[in-house]
Amino acid sequence: MPQFMRALVAGKVGEPADVLRLESRPVPTPEAGQALIRVKATPIHASDLHVLRGRYGFRPEFPTVGGHMECVGHIEALGPDTEGVTIGERVVVVAVPAIPRPHVAGTWQEYLVADARRLLPVPDRLSDSTACQLAVNPMTALLLVTRELDVGPGELLLQTAAGSTVGRLIIQLSRYLGIRTINVVRRRDAVEEIKALGGDEVVCTEDEDLVRRVAELAGPAGVRKAADCVAGQVGAQVSQALAPGGEVVVYGALSTHRQTDPAALTIPLQARSVIYETKAVRGFWLNRWLGAASPEDALRALSQVRGLVADGVLSIPEGRPFPLERFADAISLAETPAHGAKPLFVFDEGG
Repeated sequence: MPQFMRALVAGKVGEPADVLRLESRPVPTPEAGQALIRVKATPIHASDLHVLRGRYGFRPEFPTVGGHMECVGHIEALGPDTEGVTIGERVVVVAVPAIPRPHVAGTWQEYLVADARRLLPVPDRLSDSTACQLAVNPMTALLLVTRELDVGPGELLLQTAAGSTVGRLIIQLSRYLGIRTINVVRRRDAVEEIKALGGDEVVCTEDEDLVRRVAELAGPAGVRKAADCVAGQVGAQVSQALAPGGEVVVYGALSTHRQTDPAALTIPLQARSVIYETKAVRGFWLNRWLGAASPEDALRALSQVRGLVADGVLSIPEGRPFPLERFADAISLAETPAHGAKPLFVFDEGG
């Protein structure tokens, strides 16, 4: 095992392409209950970049290794008294930030240490690309539909950003569970794609009134449950479109994607609708859920995701691999609208 490893490190808050540097760092040593993981692949999420910009829900101590949530790799070594895993196993790592004290072991490095209780073995039939993307987006979709909103068979679910990664997973999961979806998209050319994926109804805000169209599609009973990833004016319209007593869970703010001023991250709700129709708006953040959940509960949810993916219920498109040396190209792709394949940092076995 080498003594040093490559790591992608941000020295300060700023634009990722400006503040990230490829550095050599000592390979960490696992302590009691920990495993040393040789990373094989790790994705680049928008949230990873927002952490570096200082606009996410926590701020790590700088300098910090980039990547804050998930990766796949092999167990290289075990700390003292570490049980339940074995050297050589290929596992998914769920890196959990300690909230409210933000300290995160970044995944954009060749080796990292992780709590052995938060490692999930993955079968050989799942590629590294698929395995390294199991934790964030599929778990968000699963938890939103089955726990946060508890949508049952035959119920209606309204969701925004239906063409996003989580939005597509929600459509797939809803079809499997017998849930009918009303899906909101921004562009007319996305409508047929969402229908082909299995979305029951599609509302296009480019040329349709969201509130009026949802009322037409939902009928007299209306829709009482919604998942919103846009916030801003669209999030407010989703709340307005719900039937009395309805609930919207907000899990993203795509309408302010590059906004760094916290005061600009708003949802302009109608007070009359909230008060007299007793509607609820609340948030969901996977980081906080993982930080609060027991390791056993977190692994149960991740195991359920693993099963759904392995059985073909949920589909995770293959990512586009990049070596750490090409981080500027990888970040550029991650920031490109409708970029297709998710960029992944990959590490050679002999690296």
